[in-house]
Amino acid sequence: MSSDIYAKPDLSKKVRYSRKQDGAEWEQREVDIYESTDEIRDSYDHFQSQEGDALNKSENNKLHFKHNKLNHSYNELQTEHQETKRLNSQLQEEVKKLKEKIEGKWCPEEWTRFGSKFYFKYTESKTWSESQNHCKTRGADLVMIKSKEEQEFVSKFGGESWIGLEATWTSEGYEWLSGGSKWKWVDGSALTERFWAPGHENPRSGYRGVCCDGDGRWTQSYYSNSKTFICER
Repeated sequence: MSSDIYAKPDLSKKVRYSRKQDGAEWEQREVDIYESTDEIRDSYDHFQSQEGDALNKSENNKLHFKHNKLNHSYNELQTEHQETKRLNSQLQEEVKKLKEKIEGKWCPEEWTRFGSKFYFKYTESKTWSESQNHCKTRGADLVMIKSKEEQEFVSKFGGESWIGLEATWTSEGYEWLSGGSKWKWVDGSALTERFWAPGHENPRSGYRGVCCDGDGRWTQSYYSNSKTFICER
C-alpha cells in the first residue's frame, strides 16, 4: 500500500467531477471539499489560542498554588521564629535571676544591700550561738566585716549587736600570750581588718565580737549573753 494515503490532504485545492444520469451528462459542477482555506485557518488559529489560554491558565494556577504554599510556609517559620525568640528571652531572664541569686545579687525582702551582699539586723535578743543559728536558717551568717567601707556601713545599724567574730583556742606560736586564743570569722577566714575599741582587741576564750560602741568600734562579750544580731548573706 502506498504511503501517500497517510499524507496530509491539501485543503487549499478544489475538485471537479462529472456525473451522468439517464444518459444525460450533468453540467460539470465545482464542489469544495471543505470550507475555504481562510475559514479553516481561522478555526485552527482559534483552537490554538484556546489551547494556549488553557495551558496558561493551568500554569498560572500551579504558580498561584505554589506561591500560596510558600507564603504559608513562610508565615509558619515567622511564627516559630517569634516563639523561639520569646522562649529564648524568657530563658535568659530566668538564667539572669538564677545567676544573681547565686552571686548574692538577689535582695531578700526587707534586707539592705551593700556591694554584692545583703544585711539584716534582728532586734530580738539572743545568745551568740542562737544568733548564728538563726542567720543560718535564712541562708546567711553573722556579719563578717572585711573592709573599712563595710565597717562604716554596719556601724550605721546602731547599738551593740553580735557579729560573726569568735575567739577560738589555739596553741600556735605566740597565741599562748593571749590565753591561747585568736580571733577568726565564722567561715574560718582570718581576721585581716581590725576596728577594735581600746582594751577589746585581745581574744579571750568564750568571747565573741560585738559591733559597735558609741564610736563605731568593736567590743567583745561572753557568748552566752543576749544581744541583737546582724546577719549577712
